[in-house]
Amino acid sequence: MRMVAFGLRTRLILAFLLIAAVSAGTTAALTYREARSALLETTQNTAVSSFRDQIEQTSFQLPVRPDELRTVLHGIARKSNPRPWVVFAEYGSVRLSSGTNPVSTVITPELRRAARAGSQGTFERVVKDGEPYLAIAMPTVVEVGPDGALPTGLILYAVMRMTDEKTNVDALLTAARDGALPGLAAALVPALLTARSVLRPVRELRRAARSIGRGRLDTRIQVRGSDELAELADTFNDSARELERTVHKLREAEARSRRFASDVSHELRTPLAGMLAVTEVLDEDAEQLDPDTAQAVRLVSAETGKLAVLVEDLMEISRFDARAAELHTDEVDPAEAIRKTLQNRHWTDGRVVTALPDGLRARLDPRRFDVVIANLVGNALRHGGAPVTVRLRTEERSDGGPLLITEVLDSGPGISPEALPHIFDRFYKADAARTRSPGSGLGLAITLENVRLHAGTVRAGNLPGGGAVFTVEIPLRTEEADA
Repeated sequence: MRMVAFGLRTRLILAFLLIAAVSAGTTAALTYREARSALLETTQNTAVSSFRDQIEQTSFQLPVRPDELRTVLHGIARKSNPRPWVVFAEYGSVRLSSGTNPVSTVITPELRRAARAGSQGTFERVVKDGEPYLAIAMPTVVEVGPDGALPTGLILYAVMRMTDEKTNVDALLTAARDGALPGLAAALVPALLTARSVLRPVRELRRAARSIGRGRLDTRIQVRGSDELAELADTFNDSARELERTVHKLREAEARSRRFASDVSHELRTPLAGMLAVTEVLDEDAEQLDPDTAQAVRLVSAETGKLAVLVEDLMEISRFDARAAELHTDEVDPAEAIRKTLQNRHWTDGRVVTALPDGLRARLDPRRFDVVIANLVGNALRHGGAPVTVRLRTEERSDGGPLLITEVLDSGPGISPEALPHIFDRFYKADAARTRSPGSGLGLAITLENVRLHAGTVRAGNLPGGGAVFTVEIPLRTEEADA
């Protein structure tokens, strides 16, 4: 499987792992908090209860003498539970301790104030120099009646280290962390499996869409299950079937139209040949006819010639559509080929200016190259304006292959921006007023197809100073290069 950065599979896995991490982290945190609280409260309650019981079981003679009080403190310290503690006593200005351990600083001023303010004991957990302690304060009282007691001014403190509890709490934290990390790692396996099962239909849909994009309209997706993804696959299959039917109908209609144009063109050639022969005879004798009849004869002759050109162009287009057009290349001098084209059309009267370097050789189809040049120059003369310039040059492509570049420039107003995208469309005419122009509307379309047969390109544009320019780029191939 290919992992795409921030793709759907990656997002699914990350979402799955995030949920697993939040669940594992929350469970571990709650477990740690409850276990820590239970552990500390158990030790704390045991110590407070034990300290209170021992004080209640001890009798004090007031006023308290220091030597007697020290003995009492040692006795209480010997009965420490559940951990050893150090007992302190404060009585007026007297300060006594059961040991030499200097932990009296653990007793905070807040704990002292709370002990002096009430008759009930209090406690506080304190961290001093990184060590945890439990400090307990118990004021002693004297009974004055069934329901009354007065403080004696003697306050006893017990300070107990909670190092063992800290170790146990750290062990709980480590266990929670070590338990969550393997669980998170183990969650990666079901995340991958889940992403695989969810994305399998998506991958199949992607492959099927690409296959249809390449023209295989019979591509279908296997429908599994009855969930939303199965509905998507079924919808895709329905759409593909409908698209296949529509495209099949369009192809049939296109084939019928191609056959119709080809058949009509072929059927028209024979009567047109006869009509052209008759109009040529009539043209020769037109001067002997009366003016009205002569004008009608010339009109019929001109329109018959246009119809013959249109039929020939339609037949040529039908061959391109049927993929029946072929190249018959030969190594020629493109400059000489252009000169012959201009001479055969009688465009050597100064209306066409050439810039044709000698010595170039290229493998071209002479007939089709002649059609390309004739159509472009004829189009420039009809719709642009004289003088028309034909330039020939070579240029290196970005991939290193040489190009034969032919440019045809006119002196007209140029091509409008609205017409540029459609200039090579069939039967397209940029000026609606020229619907009766001499051209068939297929010349530039035939030019485009002929250039494509040479594996080249043709484009139209406008010159900065006015006028249109058509640029033909054909890969420059020679017999030597082919060898």
